[in-house]
Amino acid sequence: MPIYEYECENCGRHYEVWQKITDEPLTTCEACQGKLRKLVSQSSFILKGSGWYVTDYARKEKKESKSSKGSQKSESSSK
Repeated sequence: MPIYEYECENCGRHYEVWQKITDEPLTTCEACQGKLRKLVSQSSFILKGSGWYVTDYARKEKKESKSSKGSQKSESSSK
């Protein structure tokens, strides 16, 4: 279930609320009954470490394909 952030336009209070996607957005502040606005927050999805395709996996395939091509050339030239 996603976490949504809200900020009160009246008192400036900040809320983080667990809500289903289908739930209606909050509209009133619990503290002052002011109007809430929904904030756009930064995603916490981060890719790092070894094993990520761009940095590791793609390079391993290139090395394997070069070595297999080299062995095929030497076999065909010896015949």
